[in-house]
Amino acid sequence: MTVALIAANLYIFVRQWLLPPEAAQALIAQWGVIPARVDEAWRAGALADPAALATLLTATFLHGGWLHVLGNMLFLWVFGDNIEARLGSVRYLAFYLAAGVTGNVAHVLANPGSMVPAIGASGAVAGVLGAYLVLYPRSRVRTLLFLGIFITVIEVPALLLLLYWFLVQLVNGLAAVSMPGVATVAYWAHVGGFALGVVVARLLPRPSWRGW
Repeated sequence: MTVALIAANLYIFVRQWLLPPEAAQALIAQWGVIPARVDEAWRAGALADPAALATLLTATFLHGGWLHVLGNMLFLWVFGDNIEARLGSVRYLAFYLAAGVTGNVAHVLANPGSMVPAIGASGAVAGVLGAYLVLYPRSRVRTLLFLGIFITVIEVPALLLLLYWFLVQLVNGLAAVSMPGVATVAYWAHVGGFALGVVVARLLPRPSWRGW
């Protein structure tokens, strides 16, 4: 399922990338999360604009550029297979999508008046990272270390790496709230997805992660 999700994201992005600029912008405007539109739909009732609520899911399969999609898919490739092995493919898919939706809900709550479309699988991938933090805290992750003009690879405990990543998202998210309209990254989508991953990993009995 991890491979299938990566393939789906890359396929959709390539199709999006091949569109004329105007059509690509229209696609993002239609299927990306526009917080003000979603907030208005919540207040009016789900049936008033169900397409707005659908964007909480559809936006997770759209990306803003090659670095955006490849960065998300790299994290999903590194961490996703372990979570899939614990959950089983079907529940893993449901978890991934739920984390993406939760992340987008958090973004809307933090920016209810924004008219800027938010896109990306970051919230869903953040959910995978949150679950990995709980389930594999003692594992070690290889990462690049930049020392001036030199680059080396070191092994870092997953607990430290993922906690550092989460704290960066949280601090930036708090800063974005104090300066609305400045941030170009949906930090609260990362925070919301990560938090869901942590909660799910801690609440589900360990035996229920196996199977399916």
